[in-house]
Amino acid sequence: MSQHCLAREDLFSLERYAEVRPRMRAEVLEHKRRRQLAIGPDVTLYFEDRATIQYQVQEMLRIERIFEPAAIQEELDVYNPLIPDGRNWKATMMIEFPDEQHRREQLAKMRGIEDRIWMRVEDHDPVWAVADEDLERSDASKTSAVHFLRFELSEEMIRSLRLGKSISAGIDHPAYGYLVDSVPATLRSELSRDVGAEGVSV
Repeated sequence: MSQHCLAREDLFSLERYAEVRPRMRAEVLEHKRRRQLAIGPDVTLYFEDRATIQYQVQEMLRIERIFEPAAIQEELDVYNPLIPDGRNWKATMMIEFPDEQHRREQLAKMRGIEDRIWMRVEDHDPVWAVADEDLERSDASKTSAVHFLRFELSEEMIRSLRLGKSISAGIDHPAYGYLVDSVPATLRSELSRDVGAEGVSV
């Protein structure tokens, strides 16, 4: 098992989690706030890491009252692939429209958008997202409002991050095209840490 993956011994029991949940929830929500990126007005990327995924697993176990070892392992098998492994960034992509009818119309227009998202380390070519490796979330008529993305980085890109290079991002889709020239310093620091390039100037 990868050192980045969660194991059963990393998790709190249901009883212990009930005790630590208020503190852990506040900490993780603040952590997640630092790890999000809006691309245009309607799409946000929430970059996952070990802390965010542990929180999701603990919440799932709590809600479903799961305590048997085999069932806990099943949850870990589902969620562990969402943790970056030191060579990539992984994100949950949310397409958010408050009005349901408007959302249906826009999701139809935005079909395939999950394959048109990129991240770029300064001086390198863009890295296009690999979307929904676990299951297909779009159909012939529309895209889903939620996607899971992976951005795979080369060693050269990681070295550039160590040298303080910037990160940009964008979406290149006929119905939705937006560019983020430079991700905020706080997020850049988080993303650098995900690939072992922390400690750089931002």
